[in-house]
Amino acid sequence: MGLMALKPADWIEIDGNYASEIALRDRLLAERRDDVLAMRPEAAEACREVLDQLAGFLPERFPEHFRRTGPELLNHVTGDRWPVEGEVADPLEIAGRLVQEDLCILQEVDGELRLTAGVLCFPNRWRLADKLGLPMVGIHAPVPAYAERLGRPVDRFLGLLTPDRPVWRLNWSLTDDSTLFQPVGHGRRDTDPSITAENAGARVFLRVERQTLRRLPRTGAVLFTIRTHQRPIGALADRPLEAARLASAVRALPDDTARYKSITPFRSALLACLDRMTGASAGGSAQRLR
Repeated sequence: MGLMALKPADWIEIDGNYASEIALRDRLLAERRDDVLAMRPEAAEACREVLDQLAGFLPERFPEHFRRTGPELLNHVTGDRWPVEGEVADPLEIAGRLVQEDLCILQEVDGELRLTAGVLCFPNRWRLADKLGLPMVGIHAPVPAYAERLGRPVDRFLGLLTPDRPVWRLNWSLTDDSTLFQPVGHGRRDTDPSITAENAGARVFLRVERQTLRRLPRTGAVLFTIRTHQRPIGALADRPLEAARLASAVRALPDDTARYKSITPFRSALLACLDRMTGASAGGSAQRLR
């Protein structure tokens, strides 16, 4: 699972893309609300707890961005004032407009953790409506070998997760679409001849998700956050060691995983591009990287 202990102060990230990504999240919530926000009735209290946690954390950790003004939270970047005390109509929506992270809530239903709510503006080829109400093994059903290799360990770990021991992990993928909102696209088998070794650096993007997991102390729900970082492969041009590591990882992917991640359409062009960055030939690079 690649889990690491999370320092409480590192729970939420804010970077130079904050203003543009919050503007995009606002637009998606206004124009495609049903695609990016969903909640089952049993998640109401957990959604409120998520907002309460953020309303306490953000002004303390990022005082240059946020300030509590009585019952409201002021966002200095956008100028918005959000209600965070008393009756709040849509607490998870407000939470999703405050941070760059997507927020998913898991709760025990019928003896197993299920996805009961989420604000998902930057999905990596999955739709919130398709996963709502499912347990972890159902959510990850399309992932090759998840049920056999990770299903039980993940469920066991989540059952033991405590509020004082949050964790984080990284998940990577590759895409030929720079759009952050990508609800579909898994499992492509076609080949895209327009992506070549010469232009793959600009046409293919490394997409990394920084994911955190924490147990909410009041409701006992598990909050799963997803912070998406994306860069064109060309950003590795002056980092040959990282380019070589990525090439090795792509070569090591089983074919079913490469298809699931939709890397197949540009896999050959990507590897040729990465080999150029590392000075390796396509035929010999695999041996040299061992």
